[in-house]
Amino acid sequence: MKRLLFVLSVFLLLSIQQGLAARVDTVLTTSASMKKNIKAVVILPDGYREDKLYPTVYLLHGAGDIYSGWVNKVPAIKKYADDFQMIIVCPDGNVTSWYFDSPEDPAWKYETYVATELVAFIDQKYKTIKDRKGRAITGLSMGGHGALYLAFRHQDVFGAAGSMSGGVDIKPFPLNWDIAKRLGPLDKYPERWKAASVVDLTHLLIPNKLALIIDCGKDDFFYNVNIKLHEQLQYSNIPHDFTIRPGAHNWDYWKNAIGFQLMFMNNFFTKK
Repeated sequence: MKRLLFVLSVFLLLSIQQGLAARVDTVLTTSASMKKNIKAVVILPDGYREDKLYPTVYLLHGAGDIYSGWVNKVPAIKKYADDFQMIIVCPDGNVTSWYFDSPEDPAWKYETYVATELVAFIDQKYKTIKDRKGRAITGLSMGGHGALYLAFRHQDVFGAAGSMSGGVDIKPFPLNWDIAKRLGPLDKYPERWKAASVVDLTHLLIPNKLALIIDCGKDDFFYNVNIKLHEQLQYSNIPHDFTIRPGAHNWDYWKNAIGFQLMFMNNFFTKK
């Protein structure tokens, strides 16, 4: 009996310490545009109920990763889902989709998938706030680019957006991360590359319509392009939170950054 009580005590202690109250679903979604099924992780907060509506944050992974990257590498996001009573959705960006519809390869339509097909699936399956006031999107690296790219182009879908170490201007990196496979060579299709770079899309923004939070580490190789985006937003009088902290392009930085991002999203969802 004493041994059983000891085992139960250890289990409860570990559950509290690790924040295991959140429910993690792995769902199989369908992309009609790409004619295939795609997995996603959905984190439901502690106490999730069918008679309540919840805000949703779409959390995008970086290049080389998959849909389960965030929840496996940063288990604390389950606790953030509990603390802020939000649903967190981690889609699969197929390693190097960059989250846009490829003009070079029609089999890659990840803008359509994330901003339209996945949002519709999540809204149908879960008790979400089905309005831009209850939806936000953020991500790291390629996912930081993707989050801002999708939010800028779909302001009717997302009310807030963020980026951590985002590749917000892809033009300086013509040979990296399979971008040329999605857009074609930069020297042949410069307008495609410009149209796919977040820094060149600020003209789509209306001041105060989209709540924005952007951060990057001082030693990150995307530091300069983030500074460029910050300056462009300032020039265009677009309000945004912008933070530079010590750090590089790694999980140590993102584990710290995600807490600030989700707090920002929670403040957006709960503001009067």
